[in-house]
Amino acid sequence: MDIFGEEKPGIKNPPSDQSRPLADRMRPENLGDYVGQDKIIAEGTPLRRAIQNGKAGSMIFWGPPGSGKTTLAFLIAQSCQDEFLKYSAVISSIKELKGVIASARKRKKLYGSSTYLFIDEIHRFNKAQQDAFLPYVEDGSIYLIGATTENPSFEVITPLLSRVRVYVLERLTKENVQTLINRALKDNEHGLGKRKLTIESKGLEFLSETADGDARRALSVLEAAADDLTDSAQITYQLLKDIIGRRSIIYDKSAEEHFNLISALHKSMRGGDPDAALYWLARMLAGGEDPLYLLRRIVRFASEDVGLADPFALTFCLSATESYRFLGPPEGELAIAQAVIYLATAPKSVSAYKAFGEVKKEVERSENLPVPMHIRNAPTQLMKETGYGKGYIYPPDMDTPFVNQAFLPDNIANRQYYHPTDKGREKKIAAYMHAFQEYRRKNGKESSE
Repeated sequence: MDIFGEEKPGIKNPPSDQSRPLADRMRPENLGDYVGQDKIIAEGTPLRRAIQNGKAGSMIFWGPPGSGKTTLAFLIAQSCQDEFLKYSAVISSIKELKGVIASARKRKKLYGSSTYLFIDEIHRFNKAQQDAFLPYVEDGSIYLIGATTENPSFEVITPLLSRVRVYVLERLTKENVQTLINRALKDNEHGLGKRKLTIESKGLEFLSETADGDARRALSVLEAAADDLTDSAQITYQLLKDIIGRRSIIYDKSAEEHFNLISALHKSMRGGDPDAALYWLARMLAGGEDPLYLLRRIVRFASEDVGLADPFALTFCLSATESYRFLGPPEGELAIAQAVIYLATAPKSVSAYKAFGEVKKEVERSENLPVPMHIRNAPTQLMKETGYGKGYIYPPDMDTPFVNQAFLPDNIANRQYYHPTDKGREKKIAAYMHAFQEYRRKNGKESSE
């Protein structure tokens, strides 16, 4: 028991209780049994050395569900032989936690023992709530271990981030998950060993793949399968398939994964890989993304990334948008897929995008430069007499495609903002621009008459 009258999990797992979920019973009791995350916890890593020296400190574990964040926090406290208190940001209040922290400070003062305060889903605390931890983390009253599935850069306040180390946990590999499944089947004390169950090789492969790196998910499905069988039976592929049903797609439209996937789609199209682009498109659609959001991004890509190298791309994508509006899902999704393939294989040019950006900067720098007199509108006689429109050359009356006339204000008359590439359709534009500049160079530019 700890000072709050609760079972203290900081030294060892409580005796196995078959009423507890299998995933909870199978948590390792020492770092040697921990599976996965070799990049941060293997022998010789900075974190492993810090743990061995009893100086792990405060940290945040950022990783997907079931990657071992809670287990690792528990093992760190155990290895350092310190108190381990676990709370959830979803159900715990700051008032409650402040009481815990006050007791931790007394414990440290009286007995010299440290306390690891583990906060699951720390990103659920708002800025003011996260601020409350700062003085206690800073003076060493507690070692804070936060766990989050969201990017701490966006969800954890900067002052708190500066006082902790952030460790990124990756999804468990298929081999990691298989190790955990086999361990659970053989473990007589905490697992299913006494039931002498076996698993079909195809079933093991299927379960380890569909778990998607989530150990908790894999063990939960394994437990459900075991509950459906008698002792000494085999867990088959078909049974696991029936239990899992249609695999849910992990995708939160408001979270970081949303931005990761749309970035993957953009970069795949930009990199000219239609297969990868289609894959990321399908991932987002399967996850429930709004197809019209995707179409807006695709139209934007046609304008910004393909640009004048293939002006038809913009028309094609707008047609795909209208096709989707007309057909709806699922038939209309094919129009989106066609647009994605077209964009991935189209020549790319950001020259227009860059040119417009330069012009906007020019407008900010130069402010309100006057319009040259010869291209001003002259609807009244007085304006004509004042010089408005005087000397304007009407291009359709000329024998050449160019006119010997300046159209920019005198202060910036020689500026060039648009630099066409030699890609796709823009190659013809580049040839036009070269001829236009040569004509101007040979004949000189007139700013006004």
